[in-house]
Amino acid sequence: MRDAAAMTPLIGIDFGTTNSVVAVLGADGEVRTQRFAIGADAVDVFRSVLCFWTGGPGARTLQHAAGPAAIEAYLDDPRDSRLIMSLKTYLAQGSFTRTQVHNRPFTLEQMVALFLRALLDGTDRAGIRIVAGRPVRFAGDQADDALGEARLRDAYRLAGLGEVDVAFEPEAAGYRFTRTLDGPATVLIGDFGGGTSDFSLLRFEPGAVRPVTALATTGVGIAGDSFDFRIIDRVVSPLLGKGSTYKIMGTDMPVPIEYYAGFARWHRLSLMRSPRMLREINDVARTAAEPAKLRQLVRLIEEELGYQLYQTVSAVKAELSHADRATLRFDHAGITIEAVIERAEFEAWIAPDLLQLSAAVDRALLQAGIPADAVDRVFLTGGTAFVPAVRRLFEQRFGTERVSGGGEFVSVAEGLALIGRDRLSQ
Repeated sequence: MRDAAAMTPLIGIDFGTTNSVVAVLGADGEVRTQRFAIGADAVDVFRSVLCFWTGGPGARTLQHAAGPAAIEAYLDDPRDSRLIMSLKTYLAQGSFTRTQVHNRPFTLEQMVALFLRALLDGTDRAGIRIVAGRPVRFAGDQADDALGEARLRDAYRLAGLGEVDVAFEPEAAGYRFTRTLDGPATVLIGDFGGGTSDFSLLRFEPGAVRPVTALATTGVGIAGDSFDFRIIDRVVSPLLGKGSTYKIMGTDMPVPIEYYAGFARWHRLSLMRSPRMLREINDVARTAAEPAKLRQLVRLIEEELGYQLYQTVSAVKAELSHADRATLRFDHAGITIEAVIERAEFEAWIAPDLLQLSAAVDRALLQAGIPADAVDRVFLTGGTAFVPAVRRLFEQRFGTERVSGGGEFVSVAEGLALIGRDRLSQ
């Protein structure tokens, strides 16, 4: 059976809410993550987005793109294209069956299948064995986990990938780590994505017929994107007029706060590029105390720079994970923003988010019916696990010696491939 495991092509697919990752198990037994081209660069993650467009008024052919190409297509023409994000969130929601995209009906499974085909484009799929990740509990207040997995399997079949093996994402995230355990252990795995943070308490019993038992799982809609928005809200938005005033009939009025709501998600800023909205902001700028800032906002919207801004902010957040301060520099299309951010400031801004993360861990412990000192090990994965204040949250509660991490962006996909290898070898 070990020969079969070595000869069978294996791929682990972490289809995420915000990003997706593919890991390939080579003939040498090593796992390598698939790299995706973005301009002159290559990255490990593929944005979990789809974009549809028709090519103009009267056009009948519906076109689509996924990942980085979808973002480019959307930025080219946001008003006449349809950007679809967070597909995974709806898998277990029985109320969501299909949607209309430019007058063409799509089931959720069909849209996920389109995405999966693009994700694996260029990958040799002949005779391939796929291990797909799934959450212990799917998203949603009334999530039907059986429906979520069934839809996920159907999407892989529609993508022409046949039957797939399925494994829990938190088990995969800590797979390399838990393989080092020499006895039974209760492990808390924190998986921090772009849009959500998920916490799973798992009981590992090496050598048992059922080596992994899920004790509890919780999640919260706070993760990397939320932290990015805190920086934008505190640093960038004030430089674009937030908190300033303008005059109506000689009376000072605050600049409308809704102008900055679009910064919560980068693509929402594109939706503000309507003649009515731009005209309104320009009208406010005429009597504003700081007109230049509002004109910068108009230019940011007109030039479709929301995505570039978020990339800049995300890089600053990453720098703050290993430095006491970082400089945010954004210089595009005549828009210049520069500010020094102290890590202490950033940690104060995300304090409300940290409280919610802590509360989600509390709920997991309550569900499992165990105290914090009954947790033997803690494994953190995902980009937000790099943030010192996040790691400190777990070290203070569980003890530094019990907290570890690794493969922060690719651990789930790599673990899925290794799970597939070991299942074939059994």
